[in-house]
Amino acid sequence: MEQIRNFFETLAWLDIWLAPIITIVIGVAAGWIFKTFLRSRIKSMIEKSKWQGDDLIFESVQSHIIYWFFLIAVFMALNGLDTSWTDNEAYTTYVSYGAKIALTLLILSVTMSISKISVGMLDLWASGKGSAFPSTAIFTNLLRITILAIGTLIILQSFGLSITPLLTAFGVGGLAVSLALKDTLADFFAGLHILLSQKVRINDFIQLDSGEMGYISNITWRNTTMIERTNNVITIPNSKLSNAIIKNFDVRDTSYSIKIPLGVAYDSDLEQVQKVTLEVAQSVIDDLDEAKKDYEPVVRFQQFGDSSINFMVYLRAIKYGDHHPIIDTFIRRLKMRYDSEGIEIPFPMRTLVHRNKSE
Repeated sequence: MEQIRNFFETLAWLDIWLAPIITIVIGVAAGWIFKTFLRSRIKSMIEKSKWQGDDLIFESVQSHIIYWFFLIAVFMALNGLDTSWTDNEAYTTYVSYGAKIALTLLILSVTMSISKISVGMLDLWASGKGSAFPSTAIFTNLLRITILAIGTLIILQSFGLSITPLLTAFGVGGLAVSLALKDTLADFFAGLHILLSQKVRINDFIQLDSGEMGYISNITWRNTTMIERTNNVITIPNSKLSNAIIKNFDVRDTSYSIKIPLGVAYDSDLEQVQKVTLEVAQSVIDDLDEAKKDYEPVVRFQQFGDSSINFMVYLRAIKYGDHHPIIDTFIRRLKMRYDSEGIEIPFPMRTLVHRNKSE
């Protein structure tokens, strides 16, 4: 009789757990089938697409497929498990918490994948905008924190916890924290203002009203980093940068205009001077990589000086800083060419008239 009773108890246990076990096995098998057979087909379709976003989504999701199918199957199996046959409250509690843990792990994994996809999409979108709106740490961190916070609230809600009092507490606590960290928050919102208004952008070459010049390398939640041409790093609080007067050399066009003042003797042939000067300037543009190739040099005579006829030569460099080798090469070549053409660059001369007063 004891053996028969044990046999029927075993059959009853199998009758209760058979459906959940089958559900879990089907879930794992479905995930394995998807990853083994459908993964290659989806990947081949994605490779034919020119949009890079589908590659990002596929790489962020495909490694979690079996894990997600398993967690979904476990949640469905435990959540649909019949516990009416027993009066053991601990057993019922364990089954309930097991289902909630499976759902929590699923939500957490999906949240991490969504966070990765969102940050990647932001990077793709920013790279498509070029220098107009670069992806920076302040935006990626803000996006990641927001998504993780939403996922956490969903997990708490799945456990039956009301998030309304929690949000209220966070609101009151946030007010206290904002008062204590007002300088930090001022820098944070100033950084957002700088990025959204595009007052400065990553890789822009700027000059502050205090005189410092350099390239913007990054804009974080608190500071903006600027690298001088001497490779020194300057850290500027976002609030001060937002209120500063800034000369941005790259806001419209990264090219840099070069003005070189010159003067020739009064007895010079100005037509020859212009012709020779333009030939030298054009040779500099053709030979130097720093020069803007599609720009034609210009010579403009401006004034009669004390000892020379003064004029200006206009060239254009690709960016600020490239003008140094252009000016150096131009002056060297122009001096040699003027010497060979007999064009004089005069010294300053003045005529002094001395009168003696007779007594």
